[in-house]
Amino acid sequence: MRIGVDLGGTKIEAIALDEEGRALGRQRVATPRDDYSATVAAVAEIVSKLERDLGRRGSVGVGIPGAISPSSGLVKNANSVWLIGRPLDRDLGTALDREVRLENDANCFALSEATDGAAAGASPVFGVILGTGVGGGIVVEGRPLIGRQAIAGEWGHNPLPWPEDKELPGPACYCGRRGCIETFLSGPGLASDYAAGGGAKLTAQDVVDRGAQGDAVAEAALRRYEDRLARGLASVINVLDPEAIVLGGGLSNLSRLYTALPELLPKYVFSDRVDTAILPPKHGDSSGVRGAAWLWPAADPEAAADRAFRS
Repeated sequence: MRIGVDLGGTKIEAIALDEEGRALGRQRVATPRDDYSATVAAVAEIVSKLERDLGRRGSVGVGIPGAISPSSGLVKNANSVWLIGRPLDRDLGTALDREVRLENDANCFALSEATDGAAAGASPVFGVILGTGVGGGIVVEGRPLIGRQAIAGEWGHNPLPWPEDKELPGPACYCGRRGCIETFLSGPGLASDYAAGGGAKLTAQDVVDRGAQGDAVAEAALRRYEDRLARGLASVINVLDPEAIVLGGGLSNLSRLYTALPELLPKYVFSDRVDTAILPPKHGDSSGVRGAAWLWPAADPEAAADRAFRS
């Protein structure tokens, strides 16, 4: 049995999967914000409750909105700031009496969709998060690519490619730079662009809804969004040349993206044709927690967990 945990800023969700990826059980609790010790305890309890309910012990993988620094062994780049600078994987391992594998939540999303999701069997796979922020993860031959700095796939903090004059210098980003892809392609980025184009201050979903209703300002913002997304993904394709790209996050529900992107990408990709599949996620909001469970790819994760426990 594999147990995956999605440790988000507002909720902690856990799922137990059997060897074929079928869900055996789920649990969800609120995240104890700004309290590191309580967060560790909450993750340990949600895992323990799943195991008590199912009468089985499993391996544990955890997805977080950040990463473990290879140099310090501590959490970095987490928007759940109370995790930063903490040895979260080791503390969870101590609390659960076994090895715990911890990975960035975008990597977990990509791993889920590459394992038994929309891109099952494809390699490489680039998983994209288009939500409050913009992230990404890379999976090669069924394994997440982490990188020397543990930032592989972090395309959201590269500059928007081939910027037009009116896009320069670009919106300010929380990372301290301007014009990052995230500032254009996140949900707040779309909403801000709509407002800058003459619309009211709305949410990204409101902009999408208004576009569907024929609002000309919303339609123009959505067309700009599609072209910017094509430019951003083209730069990824030029470097990684993935077999498939799976879109996740709230904006992945925008169905027009799956017809617009294949039409726009050839304009920017350095190739005579573009065969990269652009796919919606199969598992939707569950991809992150499922991917955390798949951080243990061994044929017998229970045995692996037991070995870790005995050691």
